[in-house]
Amino acid sequence: MPATTPVLTARALLLDMDGTIVNSDAVVERCWRDWAVEHGLDPEEALKVVHGRQGYATMAVLLPDRPMEQNYADNRVLLARETADTDGVVPVEGAPAFLAAIAGLPHALVTSADEALATARMNAAGLPMPEVRVTAECVGASKPDPEGFLKGAAELGHDPADCVAFEDSEAGITAARAAGMRVVGVGPRAAAFAPDLYVPDLTHLTVTARADGTIELSVA
Repeated sequence: MPATTPVLTARALLLDMDGTIVNSDAVVERCWRDWAVEHGLDPEEALKVVHGRQGYATMAVLLPDRPMEQNYADNRVLLARETADTDGVVPVEGAPAFLAAIAGLPHALVTSADEALATARMNAAGLPMPEVRVTAECVGASKPDPEGFLKGAAELGHDPADCVAFEDSEAGITAARAAGMRVVGVGPRAAAFAPDLYVPDLTHLTVTARADGTIELSVA
């Protein structure tokens, strides 16, 4: 396990979805393996870069010489398939209790999924959708660009430095850090990128609401 800070404090929490509170790896890998094979790519190599980004941005990494218009077109098809396929979509361990613990605290969803996909996966996982959310339609640039996290902080009315982001991927952690936020890394992908606090899943996290309005996050 990476050496991380044992306790973080924040005034607002920004939550990635896939891999962080929703385990959608089964459908993500199913869809992207098929896409990679269709385009003559090694599926195992493709899966190393798909997590955290919007689909068109992943395609641009994997096929850098292809016109972006084709990436946008392919992404629309892939999004429709992913939205319809919820087989194997489940909550990350501890996510229901975690979301219940922060229900009355400032928090937002910041995801590379669009609204339809985010709704489908949160419903499939049986998780409540945060009232404040930044989905793919809300931003002009995909993670690892910080735009989504900055918009989430602004929507909640907090300075980015007072926010903690929850992420599972390299692209997401990079985006949060570029926004000036500290990061709780969730799950095995996050461990390699030295988050400020690391947990294997959300059962290992304790959330404490302090009297002064700050939120304390610690490893259980």
